Amino acid sequence: MTQTEGGVDDVVRPGRQRISLALALALTVPGILLRLGDVHASPAVAAALFGLAIVGAAFLLSWAAEVAQLDISAGLAIALLAFIAVLPEYAVDMVFAWKGGNAVERFGAACQAPGSAGESSCSLALANMTGANRLLIGIGWSMVVFVAWYRHRQRGERRTEVVLERCHSVELAFLTVACAYSLTLPLKRTITLVDAAVLVTIFILYTIRISRAPAEEPHLIGPAAYIGAFPTPRRRTSVVVLFLFAAGVILLCAEHFAESLVETGARFGVSEFLLVQWLAPLASEAPELLVAGLYAWRLNTNAGLGTLVSSKVNQWTLLVGTLPIVFAVASGSTHGLPIIARQREELLLTAAQSVFAVAVLADLSISMREAAMLFALFWAQFVVGAIVPQSAHGVELVAVSVLYLALAVVIIARHRRAVPTLLRDGLRTPYAELAPGP
Repeated sequence: MTQTEGGVDDVVRPGRQRISLALALALTVPGILLRLGDVHASPAVAAALFGLAIVGAAFLLSWAAEVAQLDISAGLAIALLAFIAVLPEYAVDMVFAWKGGNAVERFGAACQAPGSAGESSCSLALANMTGANRLLIGIGWSMVVFVAWYRHRQRGERRTEVVLERCHSVELAFLTVACAYSLTLPLKRTITLVDAAVLVTIFILYTIRISRAPAEEPHLIGPAAYIGAFPTPRRRTSVVVLFLFAAGVILLCAEHFAESLVETGARFGVSEFLLVQWLAPLASEAPELLVAGLYAWRLNTNAGLGTLVSSKVNQWTLLVGTLPIVFAVASGSTHGLPIIARQREELLLTAAQSVFAVAVLADLSISMREAAMLFALFWAQFVVGAIVPQSAHGVELVAVSVLYLALAVVIIARHRRAVPTLLRDGLRTPYAELAPGP
């Protein structure tokens, strides 16, 4: 069945889409039962069940946010979709920031000392945030280009780059501002409330700017297309119900998922830092990466990459900015979120990767070679880390950071005329002039 009314332009197979919705709902059930029932499970099993519940909820959130594009402006819809898609990430990060703040409130500033409970929780909050940001770019952005290149090859076309429409200058311009500010964070001992104010303000200004984008009909796929084909009252009700149910699942499971990951690491001698930095973001961002991959498979690369860029703006402004706010509320103080030496290196690497990624997209295009660089440099920290001795741990992060920044300088020099245009278009040019031509 082909639906064109209400912005849905997709071949909708009701049976298949109902199965997809049922599977997503089924993923949430074990975690809900474990959380609400009198059931005991080992930390590893609990982490798996709570993680699957968050994955299922994230899929439901993603589909609901896509359908919501039918009722709000295009730009605001993209921002909403990006925000909703990373909501599970926010939940896990907030848990650790809150625990760190609680430890300080109960036991005083000594809980920020090396090896303390407060320092550990704050480090895990930053670990989850930096891992999510680097996965989004290193895996997500490059994946869109690789999938699109493969699909063009299947069609006998020799296209080796993905080009964004001019309207995406808005996301990239605000991301550029956030990246420039983020380079100051590794130089500090805390992420302060001043930092929070700056980053949250950037996000608010971005939201105001993008809310002025003209309305347009989105291209929905999969279960989102199935729900989008409902009559308007039923569609809107379905979206609200999905939002509320998925948000409830995330609130129920996020804290226990985080605790189970930490306990699993302690029981099996696996670094809790690595589990929180890489496994938790993989669980929460899997739906977003899948949606972007599906867009790329259908050669709608503008929507696929555009959504991931918007998600990066959310993560690098609102997510980072809210961590010290949550910590301050939980600690009952104005202390900033503490950053230990290891986390300064992680922040440096994340900021450097972000600067490099923005430099690559300064001309609103990313080639196969540039995508390969993003992908290879993401893995470089692990390769270099396996080579350097344990006593020099952290050197690999600094080395890769320097490489990112050096390459960014080279690319910015090459795109020196594109950068002012990007900032002007993104921050000031009316949306009417940014809209793609007929």
